[in-house]
Amino acid sequence: MRNDNESSGNLQSVRRAIRALELISEHGELGVTELGRKLEVHKATASRLMTTLAERGFVERDAVSEKFRLGFGLISLAGAAVGGNDLVRAARPILDDLAERTRETVNLGVLSGDSVVYVDQVTGTRSIVSVSWVGQRTPLHCTSNGKVLLAFATDAERDRLLRAPLPRLTPRTITDVRRLRTQLAEIRARGYAQTMEELEEGLNAVAAPVRGMSGDLVAALSVSGPAFRMRAVDLPRIGKFAADSALAVSRRLGYVDRGVRAV
Repeated sequence: MRNDNESSGNLQSVRRAIRALELISEHGELGVTELGRKLEVHKATASRLMTTLAERGFVERDAVSEKFRLGFGLISLAGAAVGGNDLVRAARPILDDLAERTRETVNLGVLSGDSVVYVDQVTGTRSIVSVSWVGQRTPLHCTSNGKVLLAFATDAERDRLLRAPLPRLTPRTITDVRRLRTQLAEIRARGYAQTMEELEEGLNAVAAPVRGMSGDLVAALSVSGPAFRMRAVDLPRIGKFAADSALAVSRRLGYVDRGVRAV
């Protein structure tokens, strides 16, 4: 039987491996030296860790930059998780219908830590470039899905999530907490969120909340597209489509609309 010290060491290695994958996901690519610094371990330790992850296909090393990025070995794990997810199974037909109706990209996002993680996506027929957001993280304060997750969170959860600074990603990103709180109240009243070039310049989006059987918020459903197609004047109409679709997903999850809008 392994002693407690050995078990503790193994657990620490697992934690480091998970954190390394999270860091690479956040930064796109990282070298061994930078990983070691961020993990607070010696460069040699970081190198051994990356070698092990690379052997399993979880990371791969760029031949030119020698930096590590996420590998295709993670796709099989992500696919198994998504395929077995009741939320994704319930939402997929609705996402398909909404993407066909709007001809834009539809995403399903959930709260993970202090970010949005995308668990499913259907690309619209008008999408110029097919970019998968599945598995990616984005901030809460500058995305339509994120604003829904903030707006419809409990007061305590919202307060916790808004303690950190709000980084500016574009000239239109809201970085003032009081202004954001005012907007979140408007989102609750309206039933859907909208963002105009807050995450990326040229990208607009709307989103609405998905609820579970108990009425608790479980996800956010969004429609996004280029600003020249999803203009400000179009957002209320598309926002209504998103809200109706989110309610349809909620009902598939067992939510009962007792005369009050689910959004």
